[in-house]
Amino acid sequence: MIDANYIKANLEQVKKNLAKKGFNLEQSKFEKLYSNRKGLITKHESLLSEKNIISKDIGLLKSNNKDASSLLLKVESINKEIDKISKSETKAEKDLHDYLLSIPNLLDDSVPEGKSEDSNKIIYETKLQKNSLSIDHLDIINNIKLSFNHDVTSISGSRFSLLFKDIAKLHRVLGQYMINYHVENNNYIEVYVPLIVSEKSLIGTGQLPKFKDDLFEIKNKENSFLIPTAEVPLTNICNNQIIDLNTLPLKFVSLTPCFRSEAGSYGKDTKGLIRQHQFDKVELVQIAEPSQSNDALNNLVSDAEKILINLSLPYRKVLLCSGDTSFSSSITYDLEVWLPSQSKYREISSCSNFLSFQSRRLNIRYRNEKKKEYPHTLNGSGLAVGRALAAIIENNINDRNEITIPEPLQGMMGSDCIKIQGK
Repeated sequence: MIDANYIKANLEQVKKNLAKKGFNLEQSKFEKLYSNRKGLITKHESLLSEKNIISKDIGLLKSNNKDASSLLLKVESINKEIDKISKSETKAEKDLHDYLLSIPNLLDDSVPEGKSEDSNKIIYETKLQKNSLSIDHLDIINNIKLSFNHDVTSISGSRFSLLFKDIAKLHRVLGQYMINYHVENNNYIEVYVPLIVSEKSLIGTGQLPKFKDDLFEIKNKENSFLIPTAEVPLTNICNNQIIDLNTLPLKFVSLTPCFRSEAGSYGKDTKGLIRQHQFDKVELVQIAEPSQSNDALNNLVSDAEKILINLSLPYRKVLLCSGDTSFSSSITYDLEVWLPSQSKYREISSCSNFLSFQSRRLNIRYRNEKKKEYPHTLNGSGLAVGRALAAIIENNINDRNEITIPEPLQGMMGSDCIKIQGK
């Protein structure tokens, strides 16, 4: 959430910035909501001041044994007016707050302007090694020989997966390796989080109210949803808290299943591990002092990037343009892994700085000397496990019908390759 006072003081600048995201700030609506709330606050404060003055006069009259009945009636009248104003003020505050919730975050000045991924800026790209094989990971997975037929659609429908044998093991080992690496080498605190969160929690991180259609709502638990990412419970750890400055940055990591309805993705990536309703992901969240958040973002990207380097996966780093930057983010770097079967890079991590956008919505503050300020929040994938699995399978399949296991995983896998046999 953007500070309403900042919007008021920098209205034209804010409008131009938000327009780069395709958002039209309704100036007349904002100004009406803002001035209405401010007018009621001013009236409330004026009535309280008048009441205090009269109360002192009442005390003075009573101390001199004089009649204060007329002033007491005046105070009673003011109290009724204050009660009426308070109700109007609460409504005005809610109306402004609800409108502020619909406004996306401001873009960092370094974000390139553009409407789609075509305007994203490539920061780094590994040199691709030529591979004569270009086999879809799903075709390879389906060649794991089983003694029975299996069809995940008969269990859960489309956009779900069944993994077996060494492919299932490699999926598990990948997630374990990633979270271990971030805890042991990057000083993250591992957290086990709930997979069901409240509507309030999702409003705090920015998924609601705008993106409800992307979520799975729990029908028999009011205002509850399956998590779209562990970002939601991890960032909410500090909601309504005042954090000691000396504890910053806070760095949390969690490996969880994630659940997304993929609304608006009809017909896209309907097969394979790229776009699933349920997928595992290692999530990195940081809460940082504002003056340190740019460095924190660079470190966050590097933390995710190191996993790709260690797994010897070809990738590129991309700075998203204004039209491709998410609702809540101020600046985002995507890490994209190469998939030979598609001859293209696909996102495997999205690392963002939200500035104080989420901390204001969640009322997260830190104590800076005598002042209480809003910290900056950041998050990113470290990495998406299913997409990493798909990339390893496609990039490491050889003409001997083997998948070479990346060296850091060989100990946990107990082998240096997975042999694929036909059905």
